[in-house]
Amino acid sequence: MAKKKFYFNPETLDYEEIQINLAYRLKRILVHAMSGIFLGLLFFLLFVSIIKSPGEKEAALAKSRMEGQYKALQGQMSDIQGVLTDLQQRDDNLYRVVFQAEPIPYEVRRTASMDVDYYDQLLRMTNSQIVVETTKKLNELKKQLYVQSKSYDEIVVLAQNKEKMLEAIPAIQPVANKDLTRVASGYGMRMDPIYHSRRFHAGMDFTAPTGTDIYATGNGRVASAGWQQGYGNCVEIDHGFGYVTLYGHMSSISVRAGQAVNRGEVIGLVGNTGKSTGPHLHYEVHYKGEIMNPQNYYFLDLTPEEYDKMVQLSNNAGQMFD
Repeated sequence: MAKKKFYFNPETLDYEEIQINLAYRLKRILVHAMSGIFLGLLFFLLFVSIIKSPGEKEAALAKSRMEGQYKALQGQMSDIQGVLTDLQQRDDNLYRVVFQAEPIPYEVRRTASMDVDYYDQLLRMTNSQIVVETTKKLNELKKQLYVQSKSYDEIVVLAQNKEKMLEAIPAIQPVANKDLTRVASGYGMRMDPIYHSRRFHAGMDFTAPTGTDIYATGNGRVASAGWQQGYGNCVEIDHGFGYVTLYGHMSSISVRAGQAVNRGEVIGLVGNTGKSTGPHLHYEVHYKGEIMNPQNYYFLDLTPEEYDKMVQLSNNAGQMFD
């Protein structure tokens, strides 16, 4: 016989028999089933979150090692970047200054060498973020190293050509000028002798008798020799390395276009041709297309004291001759 079950009824203060029917039995089965399922899920979640499988342990260890290697790689790349930055600064601010070469633009040094699509492909790989970040830094370093290498190749060529460059740079006065008695008018705003108004004077004027020798101020090749509007008989010499000199108002020309000339070689004679108010030489220096002040290009010809005197004379001259 099945055992009877009772429960205490507080109203009657007596034990009453529990009627075990189908609904009661189903309720009990449902309660036990739900309890079992809940405890099973709880155990499963605890097991999964706390206890890792051998494969998961191995993957976690590999990830930890990879992250450690990545951090070490980042440190090495930072050290390399520091050394490279120092080399770039030396290159732009020392080596290229010595050889009068333009610094490499920042955009050229820092331009990435890979396109965006390449990085998008890496993002779809395993551990993509680490791969992308590392690849970007490595590509940037490779680009900078390439640019720096090409820069040093250029510096080597400049060093090899240094002697030629020193021989080519305009470095003497274009006429014999003992005691600086022939400095007439300097570079800058001056009074025009014909129009009697102030205008920019692009060179220096040297007074001298007609027929006085005119000298090439540096080695180079004659770019043009002949008549030019305003300058009269005129010679232009391309010295290379960005330098060009101009000699105007000559009475005669002793060289021809394409001819190689050396510093100190006579290229013509002082005259009064073109827009000129008296016998003189108009002399200009151009560097990379820019008009320069010629007074800065007599360093082989003048002592410091003579240079100071020449600057004062050229600055005080208020009227030009052309």
